[in-house]
Amino acid sequence: MATYDLEEQEQIAEMKAWWQQYGNLLAGIVTAASICVVGWQGWNWYQRNQAAQASLVYSVMQKAVLENDAQRIKAASGELLEKFPGTAYAPLAALMAAKATFAAGDAKTAKLQLLWVVEHGKDELRDLARLRLASVLLDEQAYDEALKQLDGAPSAGFTVRFQDTRGDILDAQGKTAEARAAYRTALAKLDETDPSGKGKNTLQDRQANAAYREALQQKLDALGESS
Repeated sequence: MATYDLEEQEQIAEMKAWWQQYGNLLAGIVTAASICVVGWQGWNWYQRNQAAQASLVYSVMQKAVLENDAQRIKAASGELLEKFPGTAYAPLAALMAAKATFAAGDAKTAKLQLLWVVEHGKDELRDLARLRLASVLLDEQAYDEALKQLDGAPSAGFTVRFQDTRGDILDAQGKTAEARAAYRTALAKLDETDPSGKGKNTLQDRQANAAYREALQQKLDALGESS
């Protein structure tokens, strides 16, 4: 029994020594892990709360757009960009507001809203903003700035429209050969989407592609044959 007590005492002594050496480190690790868990849960709650609030503001903006209320559109979009820039609603709101403000004749504000999406948006939304901003700049005859918005490869779904718009800008600049090349690239990319006309595209898609192809071909024909 005495031997057992001695062994037990030695084990206790070893545990005390181990704790003295590593106890603070272990406590720190446990504390850090707890903080990470709490922080992650807090961040998720914050994200959900932000998204919920942004959704309400976005609903207000949608209603304002339907009612053509320029003041409320401006206020709602401004609130989303200022308070909820990290939510998915912010770039959608900026695109919607840009369309409404441009239609109302305020191209300056529309450009700022589109530029915000270009700088903060992602993927297709960013490419859509680039495309629309290029079109606005084309209308203003700011050709070089418009072409800059089309620099870099866009998402696959925007390749045709980027080349089409590039052709429009180059044509407006009097660069006929380059415009012709852009339109031809647009036609080739459009044909790649469903070259047989009997692929996976729906009938509606094929009809839309056919109409778009005709429009592109008319632009190309208007430039005449290359020399």
